[in-house]
Amino acid sequence: MPSQLNVNFGGPASYLEHYWPPRMGTQLERGSIATWYTLKYWDLIRREKLAVHKAKNSPLDMSQFRNLFNTCKIPGVTRDKICNYFITESEGRCPTHLIAMCRGRIFTFEAVHNDQIISPPEILRQLSYIQNVCQSGPDGLGLSALTTEERTRWALTREHLISLDPKNLSHLERIQSSLFVVSIDEDCPQGSPEDYSQITNAALAGDPTIRWGDKSYNFLLFRNGVFGSNCDHAPYDAMVLVALCDYIDQNIQACEGRWKGSSFVRELPDPEELVFTVDQKIINDIELAKAQYHTQASDLQLANYAFTSFGKSLVKKKKLHPDTFVQLSLQLAFYKLHGRPGCCYETATTRMFYHGRTETMRPCTMEAVNWCRSMLDPASTKAQRQELMLKAFAKHNKLMNECQHGKGFDRHLLGLLLIAKEQELPVPELYSDMAFTKSGGGGNFVLSTSLVGYTPVHGAVVPMIHDGYGFFYRIRDDRFVVACTAWKSSPETDAEKLCRTVFQNFSDMLELMVSAQL
Repeated sequence: MPSQLNVNFGGPASYLEHYWPPRMGTQLERGSIATWYTLKYWDLIRREKLAVHKAKNSPLDMSQFRNLFNTCKIPGVTRDKICNYFITESEGRCPTHLIAMCRGRIFTFEAVHNDQIISPPEILRQLSYIQNVCQSGPDGLGLSALTTEERTRWALTREHLISLDPKNLSHLERIQSSLFVVSIDEDCPQGSPEDYSQITNAALAGDPTIRWGDKSYNFLLFRNGVFGSNCDHAPYDAMVLVALCDYIDQNIQACEGRWKGSSFVRELPDPEELVFTVDQKIINDIELAKAQYHTQASDLQLANYAFTSFGKSLVKKKKLHPDTFVQLSLQLAFYKLHGRPGCCYETATTRMFYHGRTETMRPCTMEAVNWCRSMLDPASTKAQRQELMLKAFAKHNKLMNECQHGKGFDRHLLGLLLIAKEQELPVPELYSDMAFTKSGGGGNFVLSTSLVGYTPVHGAVVPMIHDGYGFFYRIRDDRFVVACTAWKSSPETDAEKLCRTVFQNFSDMLELMVSAQL
């Protein structure tokens, strides 16, 4: 099974909500400005000037930000590794080149010239050069499609590719060590602040020949001037990319979507194309990878809509936690559609700890199930439903707090399983128990969810299992924005229906608080 779709996250940029609505002829000009702000963010991290994130007054671990740039996953026959080439200014010199991909061809150019980050007009000059070369010549091999492959097959193909010509390894290392990838995409996904579905689908499951699936950040420039990203999840969690994209969004608003600096373009070396030596085996492997990827991508159903009747402000006025509000609405939606509780993974950050990443918070509690049943029981009164709902809120909030403070158990159980396998010890019976699997253990959660934050930045993932859902969401003062995924080939799931049911539940839950207070 192709792995890139299953492990990467992707999402739309929110710039269309203000100065950059979809418009043909703006792709490279806008893309150059956004790329420049991305480079400024890299420079902040490199100079160690990025403000430390905090939860209330507690500082959060910032180590993941080192993996945002100059980072790539390398496939191995039995185990992958992450190569990180980023170093801070005080530590020494860091690679400063970008990779740009267009029509299956791969180019590189320096983002720093004479110790100065190149300006948006200079970036535009380089990207225009690349686009012109690609439009006037044949399409490339689409070598990057190999990064979508099953990991062992990609590792073996990569070894063969390196054996064909020493410069192939040099080209791969150039890609691996680059700041990030700029993808010049021919697609024209439409979108609006209320419906991001097409853009998110293109970001998550778009053209595999112009993105390097193993890179920590692929910046996607669509032909109609809208943008997205596709990222390997291994080096960092989504909140790192959210912080970058929010920084870009704020700066684009501040400059009103226009470059107001100098239009002067210095003498720059032309971008260099990375041309790989290949044989028929590599060509066949690329074609197979593309075919497999497109088969799986075409099976993806994605609904990314905004609920605009109310948002965080009104929910907080009712003294309810907005994240828990969404999670319980999702539990109720799943119960309504499937007639049973839905085992659920929600991301809990453990960044209050040194090098902390995440813990699994399990929203499918007995309290949540009891409330769902009461909502479907005609004999249940509004007062009873409200009482059960508030108990479910309290339990969810308690568990989330425990997980964030290192008192969860899923990562601990994963560690014990890995130790048993690595040391060739007997695997404890718990891991083969049907109840463990039904509860979501072993990567079997029917609902794979995460709060992306309280900014305009959004993203999506595919479901964890075939008959499951991916469910990412962001929360604003006046709206909730949801990205729900499912597989079309599953007879059980329907992303559109789940999304609509969640939105209906939002209104019903708020009504419950109003009615019960009368």
